[in-house]
Amino acid sequence: MGELVSRASQQLSQLVREELQLAQAEMARKGKRFGLGGGLFGGAGVIGFLALEALVVAMIAALALVLPVWASALIITGALLALAGILALTGKKQVARATPPAPEQAIAGVKADVAEMKEKAHR
Repeated sequence: MGELVSRASQQLSQLVREELQLAQAEMARKGKRFGLGGGLFGGAGVIGFLALEALVVAMIAALALVLPVWASALIITGALLALAGILALTGKKQVARATPPAPEQAIAGVKADVAEMKEKAHR
């Protein structure tokens, strides 16, 4: 009986080691894929930014057909600054609504649970 328990213990620890090795290998593969995916997203962001720059140049060139180039560039720059300001104010409002970062509802729930446990313990 003792030998069976000893063998089962050895097999169990070997099984756990093998499972940990498998999990480590799987996480390494997923980590490589995650890194590659992140790099591809970064590349897409750079290409998208370049495309937006080309669009701005095209808008300036189109407006330059009726106005001097400097005026076209100034108008497009002003429009982009206005858009950036609107986005910044909207983002600031969203950040303000998200503060404080603590999960208030969860904390309140835990406090209520603790209070209820204390009440039941005193009965």
